[in-house]
Amino acid sequence: MSGPELELESRRRIFQRVSDEPGIHFRALLDDLDYAQGTLQYHLRWLADEGFVDVSDDGKFTRYYPAETFDDVDRTAMNALRRTYGRRILAHLLADGPLSTTELGDRIDKATSTISWHLSRLEDAGLVTKERDGRSVRYELVNPERVKYLYTVHQRTFTDRVVDRLLGLWDGY
Repeated sequence: MSGPELELESRRRIFQRVSDEPGIHFRALLDDLDYAQGTLQYHLRWLADEGFVDVSDDGKFTRYYPAETFDDVDRTAMNALRRTYGRRILAHLLADGPLSTTELGDRIDKATSTISWHLSRLEDAGLVTKERDGRSVRYELVNPERVKYLYTVHQRTFTDRVVDRLLGLWDGY
């Protein structure tokens, strides 16, 4: 989107950054764009009020998405993919699921209590279900195809960011 609604260069830059990295959080925008905090807040609020961006709170971060690109369920999945252990759990469930807390803990090399906490958040978000299997509980993805798609979107933005930084370093030499 551009035109009269986004005539300000600052709004275009902010909107472009959100479009390039769906689910980016405020602090990352602040670091990347080098605007004053109040300026960035003002423009993000304007972009949200005018329907250019959607705002999602994942409990720890306020994240921004291009408007009408992701529904609530997708934004919840993308929020989880932005968290290291949530992303790793989803990747293992996508590749090998269903898995127990112990199996996930072994694969990710984290305590089962940490894995359980993340699984609980993923379950609350409607991304995984659990089923008792004897003494253990096995978790699996609710919609593996959708998670695979969103994982691809997340990986693309992450990969693009890494490549851009490497090229920036290269150009600096």
